[in-house]
Amino acid sequence: MLTLDFHPTGRHFLQIPGPSPVPDRILRAMSLPTIDHRGPEFGALGLKVLAGIQQIFQTKHPVMIYPASGTGAWEAALANTMSPGDRVLMFETGHFATLWQKMAVRLGLQPEFLAYRGSDDVLPDAAGWRHGVQADLIEERLRADTAHQIRAVCVVHNETSTGVTSDIPAVRRAIDAARHPALLMVDTISGLACTDYRHDEWGVDVTVSGSQKGLMLPPGISFNALSPKALAASKAAKLPRSFWAWDEIVETNKTGYWPYTPNTNLLYGLAEACDMLLDAATGGLPGVFARHRRWGEAVRTAVRTWGLSIQCADPAVYSPVLTGVVMPKGVDADAVRRLIYERFDLSLGTGLGKVKGKMFRIGHLGDCNDLTLMATLAGCEMGLKLAGVQLAGSGVQAAMDHFSANKPSGPLRAA
Repeated sequence: MLTLDFHPTGRHFLQIPGPSPVPDRILRAMSLPTIDHRGPEFGALGLKVLAGIQQIFQTKHPVMIYPASGTGAWEAALANTMSPGDRVLMFETGHFATLWQKMAVRLGLQPEFLAYRGSDDVLPDAAGWRHGVQADLIEERLRADTAHQIRAVCVVHNETSTGVTSDIPAVRRAIDAARHPALLMVDTISGLACTDYRHDEWGVDVTVSGSQKGLMLPPGISFNALSPKALAASKAAKLPRSFWAWDEIVETNKTGYWPYTPNTNLLYGLAEACDMLLDAATGGLPGVFARHRRWGEAVRTAVRTWGLSIQCADPAVYSPVLTGVVMPKGVDADAVRRLIYERFDLSLGTGLGKVKGKMFRIGHLGDCNDLTLMATLAGCEMGLKLAGVQLAGSGVQAAMDHFSANKPSGPLRAA
């Protein structure tokens, strides 16, 4: 029989940038008995989670909730708005932007992939993976598209593979400055409920997200937040869709139901997550964002003190969700990560795509606190030393000093 929990003592430290640890409150909520998804009790649950998730996305417009991963929500965003052969403009910021581009090709679209203009001494083969979206390049390309053949601009808000958070309002301004009608689609799978995201205010047409990051749930729920412009585009789109189709979901959601069998127990968890994140007693969403910024600053302080390079090269777009740690030349980051896992029961994110073997990722999101991160940094520091990596100083001590000097902005929440 497969052993599902083989960690010998204590809790395993899951410090990958998602799936993130699930709080006990959410696990307890998910353990409630499954109910009739056509009955009145479920309708009340449906209306509650739909209202809560609108607040998380900061939108007054419909939010689609799918029993799927974030990849499914990518497909839903494209399938509901595009027709075969449509052109879409995308920007390469990392592994997940690349995967979205590959999906567009498989769906029969014609994606154009813009890339960072610049060089990099630390990762010369992945310079663009250390920076955010360059909105001026998007504006330049859209101005050249005088026939308005480009139907959408697709960008990643928080690139989970690199630890870079792009400036989405700048992308919106670029589209508007070019006077282009393209839809703006944004992947904030790892950004939602970790860093400020404003679907309506920022003029986003389709926002894609998932449950297993800042929402602190297991994988299995994904989202499309919509704008009226996106809903109008879906009526003329010709790509085939059935399960992903917005129209039936929008209609049945009005009474708290879905046109198919939803993942009831994950919706229990989502209801609890919304209550936790929106709780005014712990600062609501602004408090959540402040906690993540503080955690990110502490981890980056440790990395700099170690004398190692941070994957994100631009401090203006540092992610509060995760920090990529670049290894010195000749050091296999995956070997270091494996040593840390085997010795200290600590899981760190691997390098993906162009940066595989060159860096690892420390997640600092969701159900986390100062001591969780201190233990994580201690595991990393010990593992780096055991791997023979020369460190300039103690990142653990630097992070402790940072936390001591920077008091949390709000009270702790109940577990």
